[in-house]
Amino acid sequence: MAISLTTPSATPSRPTAFLNARLVDPESGYDGPGSLIIAEGVIVDVARRPGLENLSPDVRTIDCNGAMLAPGLIDLRAKTGEPGAEPKETLKSAARAAAAGGVTSIVVQPDTDPAIDGPAMVDFILRRARDIDLVHVYPAGAATQGCRGEKMTEIGLMREAGAVYFTDGDHTLVNSKVLRRILSYAKAFDTLVAHRPVDTYLSAGTCVTEGEFAARAGLSAAPAIAERIMLERDLALAELTGARLMVDQITTADALESLQRAQSRGVRAIATASINHLSFNELDTGAYRTFFRLDPPLRRESDRQALIDAVSSGLAPIIVSAHNPLPAEDKRLPFSEASPGAVGLETLLPALLQLHHDGRVRLIDLIRAVTLAPAEALGLQTGRLSPGAPADLVLCDLGAPLVVDADRLISKSKNSPFDGRRLQGQVIMTLVDGRIVHHIRD
Repeated sequence: MAISLTTPSATPSRPTAFLNARLVDPESGYDGPGSLIIAEGVIVDVARRPGLENLSPDVRTIDCNGAMLAPGLIDLRAKTGEPGAEPKETLKSAARAAAAGGVTSIVVQPDTDPAIDGPAMVDFILRRARDIDLVHVYPAGAATQGCRGEKMTEIGLMREAGAVYFTDGDHTLVNSKVLRRILSYAKAFDTLVAHRPVDTYLSAGTCVTEGEFAARAGLSAAPAIAERIMLERDLALAELTGARLMVDQITTADALESLQRAQSRGVRAIATASINHLSFNELDTGAYRTFFRLDPPLRRESDRQALIDAVSSGLAPIIVSAHNPLPAEDKRLPFSEASPGAVGLETLLPALLQLHHDGRVRLIDLIRAVTLAPAEALGLQTGRLSPGAPADLVLCDLGAPLVVDADRLISKSKNSPFDGRRLQGQVIMTLVDGRIVHHIRD
């Protein structure tokens, strides 16, 4: 799709008009023809018609030629190697990958080396992000010191320093007393606590979901109920403390039922779903392909379908990339020995769009799950197309064919389960605060 620009570059201060776009705004619920003007890094006007009349000669124009113009994506769960494991991924390479995928805000996980478990580490991440000056980078703060699950961190000080929520990332908080203290303390600040529910005793040493496929493949497996068991505990503690809980990467139909029951009782819990669990099931592992070695593991097709329905209904309102870069030496191993994880920043949007193209979820609901919903969870002003909102935008050709080539990904690590997969949806342009940070030139 040809996109016409009147000038070759943009500055945040110069007014720019996007014409002839398909506007998708989850805040207003509008999905249709429209135009939009930005200046000084914010949206200044939105019109529900393809063109704008009487534009000043100083206004730079971009003919979108029917491409989707939506708020930039907000990814609440992305891991990097920085600090401590920069060969996997740096903040800069992650930011570049995010920009290429239409992601304008990422929340980096705290289980690094050293962990983001104090105000100084939160400040380090924010300063590095300012120096890189590409996309917005927000740190999640560690819930316990060193993410070891023992002593609670200074949640109040880290929140004041800029941490947007608290979690131990891939580390399970087994001690219920510790999690209760964290939730109680976080309640005083009305801040989110995220936790991935898994019974570590049932899942220790396993790599797939228990069932017929695991038995035939001869792989060590954990029962899917390991997720629901821990989730029931987490929801009970959230109910006891009145804190805000974010269920990190819910994956099973049973767990979704538990979440729905808790929400009906007034428990302040929301859930995220990873694009991997929305796109693949346990059979995609095939001939022991380690790019599909994930944690949580891939589930049955019935679980995947239940998860898609939960996104459509709003039960699981947020979709994340679960970006977890790993080098080849961590993946080129027997399946049970390979490290779990997959990169996903660059493929999040086109993979998401498959659910739209397949007719499973409305486009506006999918966009809401990666824009307005995460923005509201964190109290951000992004994620909407309205005057005064930050000009964080993505322009995407919804129908453009795309074959994912992992070797050509910008991420330093290439462990993508979408490698070789045919998708539809090409990011043409990404803007952050009105600045073009990614653009496919004609």
